[in-house]
Amino acid sequence: MAHHAPWPPSVRSIDRVAAAPRSCWSRFTTALAALAGIAVILTGGATAAHAEPSIAEIERQIDQDWNKLEPIIEQHNAARQDLARKRKQADVLAKQIAPLQLQVDLAMGQVGGLAAEAYKGESVSTVNALLGSRSPSDVVTGLELLDRFAHRQQQQVQNVLDLRNQLAAKKKPLDEMIAQLTRTEAQLAAKKKQINAEIDRLQKLRLKVYGSGGAGPLRPAPCPSEYVSGPGGIAAKFACAQIGKPYVWGADGPDSYDCSGLTMAAWAKAGVSLPHNARQQRAVTARVSRADLRVGDLVFYYSDLHHVGMYVGNGWVVHASQAGVPIKMKRIDDGPINSYGHPS
Repeated sequence: MAHHAPWPPSVRSIDRVAAAPRSCWSRFTTALAALAGIAVILTGGATAAHAEPSIAEIERQIDQDWNKLEPIIEQHNAARQDLARKRKQADVLAKQIAPLQLQVDLAMGQVGGLAAEAYKGESVSTVNALLGSRSPSDVVTGLELLDRFAHRQQQQVQNVLDLRNQLAAKKKPLDEMIAQLTRTEAQLAAKKKQINAEIDRLQKLRLKVYGSGGAGPLRPAPCPSEYVSGPGGIAAKFACAQIGKPYVWGADGPDSYDCSGLTMAAWAKAGVSLPHNARQQRAVTARVSRADLRVGDLVFYYSDLHHVGMYVGNGWVVHASQAGVPIKMKRIDDGPINSYGHPS
């Protein structure tokens, strides 16, 4: 299945980062709102079946329910990737704030020292000494010195207040981000439980028809169909080598995969980085026509781009289709094709 789905050291950079989370979070929370739709799907139950449904009817029911669930999984994958990026941003911001926090702590210590001096009466002792001076000029000079000393103390206190206010302003977006991340993690954990419950339901339905033996040959043709040099050949050979491994949503190897996890891992083997999301993979790959399709290219399915497979030549693709079905080959036209992409 496709995981159809990433701050700088200067104060100015920190300010830009502090402003960024609002727009980022608006997009992020939109994705989470889409994820909330899973409750409607997952509580709908299975499609009504005949008293004794045929294998074909059961397969149609599983496919129908799975095509409702897979987009939700892909949205979950995308939200999970965004969450990881936000966590990294929060860590960077916290590191940027740390020196300022140290400045405030040191300045507060200095102010505390001034307060301790005043409490001990050292300033009063200084005034008494001045009043006991031998000449008026000594008194005037002493008072001027005392005034400058008092002004310096006052400025130190003001500097501490300014630093403290600056720290509070920088920490506010970080505190808000951490609170949002905590809420998001809780939401994703709840959705994960719902997704797993639905997968269990479909798996039980599949076992009712097929038992534990699977649903037919996994490699009905040579895979890949021919030797191809270059990154595409490397990616295709890797994908073919995964045939028979289980589908697990959110997985990207090495023991199990979902659709975009498989294509991501295969192209990573060829040195090309892809996101763990089918829609996002389409966005970062070059469009190619059916006539120009080459071994290793990606085939995207459905209007909402919630599934992706890898073309391995001669009209075949390798894909991780759904829970309970191992990674296998299928005919390229077995499903509504959206488009084709060439990673580079």
